Amino acid sequence: TTVGRLLVGQLAGWQLRDTDALIEEDQGMPIPGLFSGKGEAYFRQVESRIIAETMQGCKQVISTGGGAVLAETNRRAMLAGGFVVALAADVETILRRVREDSNRPLFHGDMEARVRRLMQDRHGAYDFADLCVPTSQHTAEEVARIVLQHFTQDDRESERGAP
Repeated sequence: TTVGRLLVGQLAGWQLRDTDALIEEDQGMPIPGLFSGKGEAYFRQVESRIIAETMQGCKQVISTGGGAVLAETNRRAMLAGGFVVALAADVETILRRVREDSNRPLFHGDMEARVRRLMQDRHGAYDFADLCVPTSQHTAEEVARIVLQHFTQDDRESERGAP
């Protein structure tokens, strides 16, 4: 979401759509409440619907939760809808970023063990993306610049009919 905000600041007329915020709005409750009250499977169903709906729009940067890519239907929708970027970080960087974030139900408990397990479970799940940017050694501004450079290059190649 942080990188998304920076990107829309550089892309005139574009808007940021955060699927987690859209899910909360749609369901009328925060994500931890969805997980505890209705379970992860229900959350993932809502997430897939929101992603499919959101991908129908134009001129938008869409930020999804990290687990969104686990569903094949979401990966297909993302690829059909635009230029897909995966942001990757090492365990230490993720822990530093989310340690104080109570809005991440999958990290409750032994946070380091949970992060390591999620990274292991999701290994390769982001390989479908058009671009993967390692974020541990870059500021959000640098990541946004990298994404924008590749996005505009990809856009120019598309205009020339390149595959």
